[in-house]
Amino acid sequence: MGGPNLLRSEAALTDLHGEQIIPIIQGARMAQGMPNIGLNNEDAGAVAAYIRSVIGSIGSQGRPPGEEQVLDIIVGDASRGQAYFAKHCASCHSVSSDLKGLATKYPDARQLQARWLAGGSAHAQPSSLPTVEITLPSGEKVAGGLVRIDDFLVTVKLSDGSERTIARRGAIPHVVVHDPLQAHRDMLPHYVDSDIHDVTAYLVTLK
Repeated sequence: MGGPNLLRSEAALTDLHGEQIIPIIQGARMAQGMPNIGLNNEDAGAVAAYIRSVIGSIGSQGRPPGEEQVLDIIVGDASRGQAYFAKHCASCHSVSSDLKGLATKYPDARQLQARWLAGGSAHAQPSSLPTVEITLPSGEKVAGGLVRIDDFLVTVKLSDGSERTIARRGAIPHVVVHDPLQAHRDMLPHYVDSDIHDVTAYLVTLK
């Protein structure tokens, strides 16, 4: 049909609670040819959950009967992976702090690979979740956890646990999103297979 493969889509692979998929369903990418399907938040959230469930089952469906053969994905060069990590990752991550014991936390190499590609670590904290600062025309500032954002609305989770949705009209109000994992999202389109294999081969050594 000409649309993207959702099993390789950055939005689908990084979606946790619908924050990536729901805005697309509701028209955030109309300029790129993706129409607004017209689903409310609950139905769009159900679609997002289904997409995540399909991605989560990759590797177990579509195989012939018989004993499943475990795929060995440790095919890269750990020394090259260490060099890649030092060049591209060490400014934000440390093997002696946030990544300490990563391979023990994720003994399944496939899971470990999926986690580092998405920006996960052995000690994920709420501080890794995106936040947003909104400055209203009145000068009032609203800040908290980012629930979702599109061209028309931004929803923020406030410190008391409640949510507030604010309409957007172009650059009003002024919205600044802080996403600690944005660097990982930006790098996804630039990885080649050898980079992924090599970094994974290095990270599995971090016991």
